[in-house]
Amino acid sequence: MSNWQLPEGIDELTGDQAVAFETSRRGLLDLYQGRGYEFVVPPMIEYAETLVLNSKSVDQKTFKFLDSMSGRMLGVHSDITPQIARIDSKRSIADKGNRYCYINSILQTKADDFYASRSPIQAGAELYGYKGIEGDIEVIELMAASLSLIGVEDITLSFGNTAIFNAICESAELNNQDIASLRDIFRRKSIPDLTDFFDSKEINHADKFHSLISLDGDERILDKATNIFKEFPTVIDAIKDLKKLHSFFKDSNLSLMFDLGEVKPSEYHNGLVFAAYHLNFSKALAQGGRYNSLSESFGSSRDATGFSFDLKFLIQQQLNS
Repeated sequence: MSNWQLPEGIDELTGDQAVAFETSRRGLLDLYQGRGYEFVVPPMIEYAETLVLNSKSVDQKTFKFLDSMSGRMLGVHSDITPQIARIDSKRSIADKGNRYCYINSILQTKADDFYASRSPIQAGAELYGYKGIEGDIEVIELMAASLSLIGVEDITLSFGNTAIFNAICESAELNNQDIASLRDIFRRKSIPDLTDFFDSKEINHADKFHSLISLDGDERILDKATNIFKEFPTVIDAIKDLKKLHSFFKDSNLSLMFDLGEVKPSEYHNGLVFAAYHLNFSKALAQGGRYNSLSESFGSSRDATGFSFDLKFLIQQQLNS
């Protein structure tokens, strides 16, 4: 093997790509800071338990090694969001609303459905301390503005709410293993696997799960879902939030769709989730959502919402198109 070869899934930016990246990075930081978002640079390495928290998916993507100085397990950050939760937890309680932005290289043990490589450059913004839908609208607008600044136009926004899936799981009194299995099935949108799952188990609300996995489309599915889940107050509240998003964005130049069975690989999402798509790409270009319970690991419970994307991937795609 030649010494100059990089490990699989690890790449770099040189020449025009490096220049385009730096130009976009500066533009994004100006955009974020102009809207009141504080720029932070989290460390590459932290104690592993701080990085992975209670997320199995983040744990699986995190490189870990033993620190010879402390004797504790360290990890290389594979996701910036848990680090932002730690940073926010150190702020004064009086700081009700905090805004953070970042553009930072991360490292993952393997590429996933969202990141094309194991060494993305994660850019994003996060809003802490705002419970209402207005906070989600703010970060969604900022996500769309970020893509536009890079040169990605004509995007489609997809909205979902993981509270729907979580509420049905709770009502069905599922154990953690069954929830994890269903989460994987819903993430893959595999109706045959869902049928096999319920054929092998007697579980309450199997019909609701079968309905939920196929509830995607335009705003008309929201009324359909309201009828299907009318006996689930938590689900009805989640649908109302999606209707508010539709009312706000329906007159914009963005296409809208809804996926009520959407779940995220990162288990910390527990409410509204959203993603940006484009016809020229087979996967989401940016994504985000609510993770109100993430900061509990640091001794505080904070409402939080945000988004992120792989800036390096988008720069590479823009120059190759």
